[in-house]
Amino acid sequence: MLKHIAATGAQLLDLGEAHGLRSVSARSGDQFMILQIAPDGQVVVGGPQLDLPVDKLMTLASGQVKELGEIHGLRGLYLRNGQEFQVLYVTPDGQSTIAGVMWDATGKNLTREQVSKIDGAVPTMVVEKEGSKTLEVAAKADALLGVEHTAFGTNGDPAAPRLWMIFDPYCSYSVRAFDELKPYVAAGRIQLAIVPISILDYETNGQSTPAAESLLSRDPARMAEAWDHQSFRAPASQEAPALLQKNNRIAEEIGLKGTPTLVWRKSDGTAGEIDGIPKSWEALIAEVEGAHNVSAR
Repeated sequence: MLKHIAATGAQLLDLGEAHGLRSVSARSGDQFMILQIAPDGQVVVGGPQLDLPVDKLMTLASGQVKELGEIHGLRGLYLRNGQEFQVLYVTPDGQSTIAGVMWDATGKNLTREQVSKIDGAVPTMVVEKEGSKTLEVAAKADALLGVEHTAFGTNGDPAAPRLWMIFDPYCSYSVRAFDELKPYVAAGRIQLAIVPISILDYETNGQSTPAAESLLSRDPARMAEAWDHQSFRAPASQEAPALLQKNNRIAEEIGLKGTPTLVWRKSDGTAGEIDGIPKSWEALIAEVEGAHNVSAR
């Protein structure tokens, strides 16, 4: 996992070991995160260790803690506090806890998967009753049909092959994917179509939804610029909530598992789809270009 993070250009600082876990600081530009490396070295949990032993937590929050099971050597706990909740991971010695989110090397949010079966933990996407059934059935078979019916912004040459990216405005891996795709957009190799959704309200204190609505209130040609500058202060338009609900619904219909999710048309006409960061952007872009050239013949 550390090798993967370092390969992105982030600067790593070893903070030492405590309670059976190794901590590092990862810095990229003016942003940094404290990361706890799981015992198997395959995933990280974003957040510092808390001076809160699991026994004390169980006493303080009696009846409000749900076991999530063990994953990558870390025991997960779901703590409900009124209308809010927090996921904590227990250090191997049980003497400290980490309030944070677990990520794997592809950018997949494993915490979201753990809590997805708990009612109310992850926002439920409502499917409209009228006129949606046909799209719902078809979108499950073809992600392209789904994203083409979303509200989205575009960035780049409209004549270039299109790559779709479904994202949550506050998803750090989506931001990273957007940054890494900029050179391909600038070179005219792809046009990036960005589809805002909100699935991280549970870890952004409810900020993902208003941010997505703000982006959907922009001119589609300026949406990418607003996201790039984290400019979410523009008031939401009257139509934005319905547009976001539609995007969320379609994301659910195509089986979205996390953000970013990338969608493109393959050479055989079917949809290509990747959840997270691809191993090679060059290989992916080449595939998108190749399919575009085939369809243009």
